[in-house]
Amino acid sequence: MGSRRDRGCCSVNFLKYVLFIFNFIFLVGGGAVLGVGIWSVSTKHAYTALLTTTTYATTAYLLLVAGVVAIVAALLACCAVLREDRCYLLLYTFLVLVVLVVEGTAGVLAYVYEEQVMEELSHTLTHTFTTYYHRDKDVTAAIDQMQMEYHCCGAVSFSEWRDSAWLLEDPDLNNTVPDSCCKTPSPYCGVRDHPSNIWYNGCIHQFEEALGQHLLVIGAVGCGLCLLQVFGILLACCLYIKLRDVEDNYY
Repeated sequence: MGSRRDRGCCSVNFLKYVLFIFNFIFLVGGGAVLGVGIWSVSTKHAYTALLTTTTYATTAYLLLVAGVVAIVAALLACCAVLREDRCYLLLYTFLVLVVLVVEGTAGVLAYVYEEQVMEELSHTLTHTFTTYYHRDKDVTAAIDQMQMEYHCCGAVSFSEWRDSAWLLEDPDLNNTVPDSCCKTPSPYCGVRDHPSNIWYNGCIHQFEEALGQHLLVIGAVGCGLCLLQVFGILLACCLYIKLRDVEDNYY
């Protein structure tokens, strides 16, 4: 049994060492995927209220799921290698396959949506700003955060606020733009729309660029690590077959 275990370049011990090394890399990759997922959710989640589809949020949450499953799979593989347990190897292979599918889906969705999001925003963002500001709590928070973060005012121009439902529905309102348009935001600072007081540039181009770059990162991480999972599945299958052959010959 011992000679069969260690026979050839694909011996049990060799495969165990290679799989163990691979899973260290896989664990780091899983942590990176989880980190990108957390980064995506934490930095841009508020802006999903301004998008007409849930594609961006879906890609971010898919990466979160893939990262968690990848970490669990890598830890399970360590147990499988140490115990030479074929059942654990099968479960590990299944989990890596799940990670492969989830990451691949997130990557493809991100690349496809990156091509569509520019057109979507150009058609809907102005309407969202002028119609739903102060009517929808999530949209209002997202717009205020965007205008303060990107130093902008309105979707395309600050002048859009003059015809917004927010102003037209409240004739007693003294503001000409939301306070978040101000260069130094403070209560009722939006009364004056002078360039010394507010930002004159719109938010759409900066938001398009930032969201596009974010989607490219998600796509690169999702699709780029798929080859890693394929290699892990092949290694696990090779070790499983080798352990099975050794066990069959032993009995």
